[in-house]
Amino acid sequence: MYLAHTGRPDAPPRTPGARRRVPAAVLALGAVSLVTDVSSEMVTAVLPLYLVLGLGLSPLQFGFLDGMFNAATALVRLLGGRLADRGGRHKRIAGAGYLLSALSRLGLLLAGGAATGIAASLAVDRLGKGIRTAPRDALISLSVPPEALGRAFGVHRAMDTTGALLGPLAAFAVLWATADAYDAVFAVSFCTGLFGVLLLALYVPAAAGRTVSPPAPPRATPLRDPVFRRILAAAVLLGAATIGDAFLYLLIQRGLDLPPALFPLLPLGAATGYLLLAVPAGRIADSRGRRLPFLLGHAALLGAYTVLLLPLGWPSIAAVLLLLSVFYACTDGVLMAYAGPVLPTGGRAGGLAVLQTGQALARLLGAAGFGAAWTYWGQGPALWAAALALALALAAAWRVLPASVPAGPSPVPAPEEP
Repeated sequence: MYLAHTGRPDAPPRTPGARRRVPAAVLALGAVSLVTDVSSEMVTAVLPLYLVLGLGLSPLQFGFLDGMFNAATALVRLLGGRLADRGGRHKRIAGAGYLLSALSRLGLLLAGGAATGIAASLAVDRLGKGIRTAPRDALISLSVPPEALGRAFGVHRAMDTTGALLGPLAAFAVLWATADAYDAVFAVSFCTGLFGVLLLALYVPAAAGRTVSPPAPPRATPLRDPVFRRILAAAVLLGAATIGDAFLYLLIQRGLDLPPALFPLLPLGAATGYLLLAVPAGRIADSRGRRLPFLLGHAALLGAYTVLLLPLGWPSIAAVLLLLSVFYACTDGVLMAYAGPVLPTGGRAGGLAVLQTGQALARLLGAAGFGAAWTYWGQGPALWAAALALALALAAAWRVLPASVPAGPSPVPAPEEP
């Protein structure tokens, strides 16, 4: 019955018992993500500095590498989602992805300054992330009723962001203690990543993802669902206009001429805000609908671009980091909660993989395009172009995103009788 539904049209109907505790599987996955993000963000925090200032890459080269390795996981992401759906092997496939990412830190440690070794290690890291993300989000989506998905994803993302908050601090501490020795950062990151894999093996229940409903045979393709297609189209449009956090932090560093030792601290402001806002944003999405928070999150990102176009000072930098935290709180988990109930239970991981892959490919274009514009036009004109592109994408997404989302896959019409 929909009589008790008093929120937005795209908010799932409330059912008795919806406000119960977050399932243990979600909390365990959150703990795994927390530890893994400490590992990954230690590297992410220093990587732009290491590649651009340490190894001398140009903004174009860095943008190409960053975008390429974020999008090179497309086929593996799709394969991981499909393998996870077959037989409900979400935990095994996710675990393989976490292990690959941990081993990539060892590759960075052994590569030294060799460009080939660094590129290979980054590729392994992105492959691991591509393999694990859709099965992990499918585990969350299948363990929680549709009307509580926003809160569940908010809790998971808050724990995940706690790791993102601690990672740069750990990197800063290691660099300070070792006189800017990047190898020490990679070694500590490797050990932390292995600990995350151990947590997954011991504490994520083998039956996670089967709490709400038993696995069902996967549909041939999620693209047959018209509602899912519209969500995917909007996510791709907006993803193509997202230039990436690394570029924002580089703009801040250059605008304020920050010393290299402080660079790893820049993500802390956004991570703190995301940590505080993830659960409230998820609850609002559950009660008021997921379309508007998703769009408002991208509007906040547009605000961050606009602030960076103005003369920079510490107040404006605080505004950029706050807007970036609002962007992530209103989009990351909310998008998964938005699309998850549309997909059949037996094809949940594969459908989410399609959505995540579409975003990754779009962000390849966005990162490479912004890097090229910065190299040839300068950072000011490049940022103006990015802001204009995001404004146009927001207008298009407003019209494309469905006003109402069914709590289940849309029926596909049967072929007419001849």
